[in-house]
Amino acid sequence: MKTSTTMRELLPDDVVEDILGHLPVKSLTRFRCVSKSCESIITDHTFVTKHLKLNLNQFESLMSTNANSGYLLYTTKDKNSSPSSKQLCTVFCNNDRTLTQVSRFEMPSFFDKCDIVGFCNGLFCLADYDLSHIIYLWNPSIRMFKKLLATIFTDKYARSVIGLAYNSQNNDFKILRLVSFLGGQEVEAEIYSLSTDSWRKVVISMESLRGYEPNFGTIADTDRTCIFLNGALHTVAITSRHHFILSFDINDESFREIMLPPNHLDGVPVNFAELAVFKGCLAVFVFVHGCRDILCHIWVMEEYGVAESWTRKYLVARNWVSGGYFFGCTDNGELLIKNSTGPVSIDPESQNQNILAIEDPDWMGFTANSMESLILLDGGK
Repeated sequence: MKTSTTMRELLPDDVVEDILGHLPVKSLTRFRCVSKSCESIITDHTFVTKHLKLNLNQFESLMSTNANSGYLLYTTKDKNSSPSSKQLCTVFCNNDRTLTQVSRFEMPSFFDKCDIVGFCNGLFCLADYDLSHIIYLWNPSIRMFKKLLATIFTDKYARSVIGLAYNSQNNDFKILRLVSFLGGQEVEAEIYSLSTDSWRKVVISMESLRGYEPNFGTIADTDRTCIFLNGALHTVAITSRHHFILSFDINDESFREIMLPPNHLDGVPVNFAELAVFKGCLAVFVFVHGCRDILCHIWVMEEYGVAESWTRKYLVARNWVSGGYFFGCTDNGELLIKNSTGPVSIDPESQNQNILAIEDPDWMGFTANSMESLILLDGGK
């Protein structure tokens, strides 16, 4: 009489988990159908965490060899589907400046009114700015998403800034949501933790660097850009007296003020100013309005947290750019911009431009780490 033998009877559990832990996400999603034991292992929270850590370690090893040129991610309309259908695309940046497609994922139809506000380690954060309390975590590689309902505010003039970050100390993803109101009402702040699947309100309190403004919770406005750098999320905040960078440390959940470059807006007809990461440093891009010669000024904080280290590094010429939308920077410092000719990258040092051979994007990002993960497969525990 024949009897079936399961994988766990042939190999110890720890050996099976170790083998599966080194497999790519695409293979693991297929192996879930092999047996109940495989399904149980792959969807277990401990295994999901272990698989993520192994991928992160492999990425760090790859980065140490300087062999990775990075990836461009962008969203674009699917020309072969319905007019509202969008896709998330990833391309690898080759050393000869060509692009090689890595993946294309169709975005769920109800994401049509959502903007991507952050991404890391295979997980994307999207927000519906018409209903700013509705936020999604989306893992395209396993086709799973999680809907998060933040606090509802009845003030129709309320606007929010949302940032996603990964806390490596306790292997947790966190979302910071700041909501500001017209008229200088105190800003509301709340944090979502994926490990607890819950929101909680926090008080923005910090010591003033100038000493004359004790309540730093009185923020009149916030910029929607939220930059993750050095373990903290950063956004530009405005009080009745000054502008500054509000940083939020992901590990200890403390707020801090970082001064903007002194006089960086003086004498400049500003179109808009935006934070970015420039070659691993915090930077402010001041885009100029109505100037035929200059597109933007680039200020770089060469020593993180030290206001005296702000330096105006570059003036980017406007000679071939007409208008445009700024998406951010690549790791080597090239600006990602969409102008009237389409998406391009600009080297601010050489002033050379490279036309990006991709479809017309409405969002674009850059990452040195385009890893896939199993996050949310365990229910987002």
